[in-house]
Amino acid sequence: MTSSKIDNPVKSSTPVIRVCVVEDDSVVREQLVHQLSHAAGIVCISGQRSAETALEEIPRQNPDVVLMDINLPKMSGIDCVRHLKGSLPNTKFIMLTVYEDADVIFKSLLAGAVGYLLKGRAGSSAQVLEALRDAAQGGSPLNSLIARKIVQYFHHQPVRPGTEQPITTREREVLELLSKGLPYKEIADMLGVSIETVRKHCHNIYEKLQVNSRTEAVVKFLGK
Repeated sequence: MTSSKIDNPVKSSTPVIRVCVVEDDSVVREQLVHQLSHAAGIVCISGQRSAETALEEIPRQNPDVVLMDINLPKMSGIDCVRHLKGSLPNTKFIMLTVYEDADVIFKSLLAGAVGYLLKGRAGSSAQVLEALRDAAQGGSPLNSLIARKIVQYFHHQPVRPGTEQPITTREREVLELLSKGLPYKEIADMLGVSIETVRKHCHNIYEKLQVNSRTEAVVKFLGK
């Protein structure tokens, strides 16, 4: 059986987030499906074990968020996101993986992912649920390790005359605080802004990594 469809009745008037999981490890997949199926305001539509089944099923299901493993049996999760993004422009993709390599991180972002969580370190129940809700609300969830990598990346990008800084001073402040492991609420309190503003800053940072003249720098960084 290549996928599982889940019944998860709506239990409240809270806006429902429709989620699909793509994970080849059956134990991890079932744990995630079970976790999401019992979370308030979330409906887990299906659990897919490969990119191939995901490409067939997910466009028909049209989820709000997809939790995508990277290391899938044939086609990688990164390539799967790249293909799905074309038919699902409004769906948010979060990578859940064991990889910490910067190249993998930026390849995921270039493919269209809005967030990146590490299994084990960032894969706890509360953090996964927070990331899903964050992405559904237009944010770009990332953990402290990934934030540090992005900070390091921007620190090493030369600024050419006549071009804008890669990120604003406030965006850099948000990244620095994220890199220390602080949650959005605490960052918002420290900076005197709303949680929604912190989410928007993170979203802008990812946008700059993917588009708005940032693609050239990222591709150069990847050695392409």
